[in-house]
Amino acid sequence: MQQRSQDIVFTKRPYIEDVGPRRIKSIKFSMFSDSEIAKAAEVQVYKGVYYDLQSRPIEGGLLDPRMGPPNKSGKCATCDGSFGDCPGHYGYLPLVLPVYNVGYLSTILDILKCICKSCSRILLDDKLAKDYLKKMRAPKTEPLKKAEIMKSVVKKCTAMAGGKAVKCSRCGYLNGTVKKAPKMIGVFHDRSKVNDNSLEELKSAVSHTKESKSSINTSSVLNPVKVLSLFKRMTDVDCELLYLSDRPEKFIITNIAVPPTAIRPSVPVDGSQSNENDITERLKRIIQANSSLRQQLVDSNAAFHCLNGWDLLQVDVAQYINSDVRGVPTEMQPSRPLSGFLQRLKGKQGRFRGNLSGKRVEFTGRTVISPDPNLKITEVAIPIHMARILSYPERVSSHNIEKLRQCVRNGPSKYPGAVKVRYPDGSARLLIGDYRKRLADELKFGCIVDRHLEDGDIVLFNRQPSLHRMSIMCHRARIMPWRTLRFNESVCNPYNADFDGDEMNMHVPQTEEARTEALMLMGVQNNLCTPKNGEVLVASTQDFLTSSFLITRRDTFYDRATFSLICSYMGDAMDLIDLPTPTLLKPVELWTGKQLFNVLLRPHASVRVYLNLTVKERNYSRKIAKRIGDKEIEVETMCPNDGFVYIRNSELICGQLGKATLGNGNKDGLYSILLRDYNAHAAATCMNRLAKMSARWIGNHGFSIGIDDVQPGKRLNDAKGVTLSGNYKKCDEQIQMFNEGKLQLKPGCDAAQTLEANITEVLNKIRDETGKVCMRELHWRNSPLIMSQCGSKGSAINISQMIACVGQQSVGGRRAPNGFIDRSLPHFHRGSKTPAVSLFYIYLALDI
Repeated sequence: MQQRSQDIVFTKRPYIEDVGPRRIKSIKFSMFSDSEIAKAAEVQVYKGVYYDLQSRPIEGGLLDPRMGPPNKSGKCATCDGSFGDCPGHYGYLPLVLPVYNVGYLSTILDILKCICKSCSRILLDDKLAKDYLKKMRAPKTEPLKKAEIMKSVVKKCTAMAGGKAVKCSRCGYLNGTVKKAPKMIGVFHDRSKVNDNSLEELKSAVSHTKESKSSINTSSVLNPVKVLSLFKRMTDVDCELLYLSDRPEKFIITNIAVPPTAIRPSVPVDGSQSNENDITERLKRIIQANSSLRQQLVDSNAAFHCLNGWDLLQVDVAQYINSDVRGVPTEMQPSRPLSGFLQRLKGKQGRFRGNLSGKRVEFTGRTVISPDPNLKITEVAIPIHMARILSYPERVSSHNIEKLRQCVRNGPSKYPGAVKVRYPDGSARLLIGDYRKRLADELKFGCIVDRHLEDGDIVLFNRQPSLHRMSIMCHRARIMPWRTLRFNESVCNPYNADFDGDEMNMHVPQTEEARTEALMLMGVQNNLCTPKNGEVLVASTQDFLTSSFLITRRDTFYDRATFSLICSYMGDAMDLIDLPTPTLLKPVELWTGKQLFNVLLRPHASVRVYLNLTVKERNYSRKIAKRIGDKEIEVETMCPNDGFVYIRNSELICGQLGKATLGNGNKDGLYSILLRDYNAHAAATCMNRLAKMSARWIGNHGFSIGIDDVQPGKRLNDAKGVTLSGNYKKCDEQIQMFNEGKLQLKPGCDAAQTLEANITEVLNKIRDETGKVCMRELHWRNSPLIMSQCGSKGSAINISQMIACVGQQSVGGRRAPNGFIDRSLPHFHRGSKTPAVSLFYIYLALDI
């Protein structure tokens, strides 16, 4: 019985209240104090050597085994962890004398400008200090506003000095101006304008020395010991007034944290030697400077040499933080540049940009991109060669065990296959060899198979530079032959991609959580509109707009066979399509091109999409349509160019569709209204149908541009000649009036400037006038004209420049400047003002 009672052990477990998930109230950033650094460290580092005679890391040195294992074969002397398990442990290095932290030197200067150098109180009267403190403590004051208040406090204290001494209202001490010491890392306190008895006392004290004959320097260096004592005596209220989140004495370094050896590894060279990290070399120099300063303090005659050792220690500690710090004397600069902590973090190769924001990762692919309008906007075609290399870890369950067994049998070379099998006990087998069939038969629930990519897998698609959140989006994989990544052209806009050799990146998420997060947050369907201004960015473009413009022309008719064939382009084989009632019944049933868009918006009766939309296209123009009595009424719907688009209950009543309806950037467009009134799926489905139909239609119909499209006819040449000659005559009249002195001057201009302004104004009208002539005289089948009207590419100005004239080119708002003496080129007479002097008129149609 006694033995049994001894075996019973009662353990008391602490009561933990179940309060649910905790919410972070605030996060505070601050620096470590000297005591916190010593407390967090495992070892004190004081030796400036690395190894002993047996090439082992020495204790108390910079490679002490207690700070972590030096290599993969070593063990940590603190936690007995291996190289992969031990996170590393800090050491600390106590300094003989404190030094400034160069990262906060500007903050130290601001604090010293605001406090008394005797009693450490703020250099403001009580009333003003209370006013500033009240503003700082206001609950609605934002951090930026607090920073502005702090700057105003510093400015007020500096303005009170005004180059003169400021008397402390509490202790009566006269404070001079504080400024950064030139050519060194330190702070000067200039009391040259202080009118107290200390200067006379100093002069009388040194009257019998050599300094009496020279000028006495009243600027004293505020050494870190003095500044540290001032900061320690500062009150918490003054710290709050200066917007300090922590005590200011932490800006002065007394203990240096020695980082673990894991972040400053040694690189062995030739077996017995090693190359040490730059941080380790910097710490070695600090230890040497520290021991040298300690020796100087011990020596009896070190009073004159102590400051030199202190300056050297300050420089070494400053370069340990930032190797490019200013104020280092030339004789103290190292022969070989060593990077500091700041150099590790900043720049393109630093930790943030080089290792965190952008990094080398696995499960990614990169190759050239090409278009494929038959893909959905949510899909990306991945080459089968890439799909065999990339893999996804899929866990075996009752639903997929047969599929994964077949993947294991196929192995890594045959698609769809697998690369590796991982078991619940942590072991793994590469699928290389003839034992794949046995591994497939032994596959059990819970195993993980790293299989090849297959259709429907979630991938991230990215084009650099990634400038906004839509530069990287989530697509579903479609495994296809050939060697390029393909996607629908409608998704080019958010990526800013074109197909002239662009490359894009693809990443494969490796967990179900990552796949779900990518699909929900980064899916293309969930990012159709940009968060910048709410406009739809994923929309139809270029060829799709041209096809839609031509299909919806008023004189476009199709018989039953052609109409049914085009309807089959827009859907998959299993899609149900209801043919609408034909527009013309006799003598043969004919459907219009506009009815194709009725089918596209609502393919069959079960689709509950009833779209209502009115848009004015680029070629829209008003025309007086009715006359009632003496009044003329404009009807905006009666556009002679069919530029008024009207869709009612998903039926296109009138209008030729172009960029304003189908493109991006219009919040009243087709996809914007679908997205607003229905959902992203309705807009994406409509986009997919339009892309497939447009690509097949324009491929069968044909659309190209040649030299004939920009060759002007006789009427266009005659109209252009009349326009040019008439405007040239106006320029000659202006030049003649200038030569005769009869030119009416413009306000603020002399005669030459007025002439230039008048000629430029006349010549600038030529391009606009010829452009209008081109748009009026060109045939409606002209390819550049079609592209301009539908908004897929170009404008009326581009057409006029190709066909009629390039137009007057302005340089800084003026005609071409003189490149030679009094003339633009040597082909002209000096002082000539004719339009040809600018040499920027190119007549493509004239034989010049």
